[in-house]
Amino acid sequence: MSFHVVKNSSRCLREYIDFLYLRGYNIFNYGMKRGIYMYRDKTKIIQIGDRVIGGGNPILIQSMTNVPTEDVKACVEQILRLEAAGCEIIRCTVPNEEAAKALKEIKRQIHIPLVADIHFDYKMAIAAIENGADKIRINPGNIGGREKLEAVVAAAKEKNIPIRVGVNSGSLEKELVEKYNGVTAKGIVESALDKVHMIEECGYDNMVISIKSSDVLMCVEAHKMLAGLTPYPLHVGITESGTVLSGNIKSSVGLGIILYEGIGDTIRVSLTGDPVEEIKSAKLILKTLGLRKGGIEVVSCPTCGRTKINLIELANQVENMVADIPLDIKVAVMGCAVNGPGEAKEADIGIAGGVKEGLLIKKGEIIKKVPENELLSVLREELINWKE
Repeated sequence: MSFHVVKNSSRCLREYIDFLYLRGYNIFNYGMKRGIYMYRDKTKIIQIGDRVIGGGNPILIQSMTNVPTEDVKACVEQILRLEAAGCEIIRCTVPNEEAAKALKEIKRQIHIPLVADIHFDYKMAIAAIENGADKIRINPGNIGGREKLEAVVAAAKEKNIPIRVGVNSGSLEKELVEKYNGVTAKGIVESALDKVHMIEECGYDNMVISIKSSDVLMCVEAHKMLAGLTPYPLHVGITESGTVLSGNIKSSVGLGIILYEGIGDTIRVSLTGDPVEEIKSAKLILKTLGLRKGGIEVVSCPTCGRTKINLIELANQVENMVADIPLDIKVAVMGCAVNGPGEAKEADIGIAGGVKEGLLIKKGEIIKKVPENELLSVLREELINWKE
């Protein structure tokens, strides 16, 4: 067993590491550079279907279906929509045998790795593996005891299927809540490491860890703490984040901080609504942090009294219109012809509204005037025929 003191760690974290070491955990040494945790590049590489995560590989975007898994037609239709939006790993719940059997046909019709979400029944975990799941998500603490966990691990080991160990702050063990006087980041991390330890004791280390909380700052703290204590890749997200509006804000803040710290190998933006919105948000978060390139970035001004065009509608139309254009450029949508060219100079191309007309702008230079009702089509034509 090895123990590495985490560099530049706080006294609180050092004490916590000492505590875990005394309980028999292997402690992972991540080091620091300019205050940013260099964790992502050093995690264990895990294969999920035909994709790999960890070890500095690109952060993959996940989502979860919200239709019954046993309804193969509805499930496949939703997954194909998610694929088109940019989803790279999909998770389906497997609450019964019918859902487990459906995985085989679902997998045949989709093109991304399929993860089976298991809650309490260990038989469903084994059935999901037998029906082609590329990964399973379980909480080893509620799967039914050591013997049943060993059966699940044996099935996963036989097909070399990774296990995602999931711990949620809302279901933290009573003894950990009492130990830390409430639900805390330390309790979440200790719970996760306990579950990881259980699977390691079964002789398996093909794992991904997920620790989630609806409390953004607690979630951030827990991820910072966990990152130095394990070599396994982390799936990150803010659970129960809410509707498209509130959920996006909470997820952007939480995931933004966690990802900027160099933590996280896959992400999900959990929203109450159409899961396609989760993919759009995840892509924007990664692009904003410089962790993903590709796709057109649309910027637009906030409108003011000078605006003589329906800029809100136009900006939304542009955002939808560019979704299928494979360019890595910035497009500006500005509300007036006075400041539009100057404000759009950092964009590759843009349009600015006027009175019943608008301007087509490239790199801050006005190219031509365009009738208002032709702005969208002219912009699309320019993008379709784009040349650097």
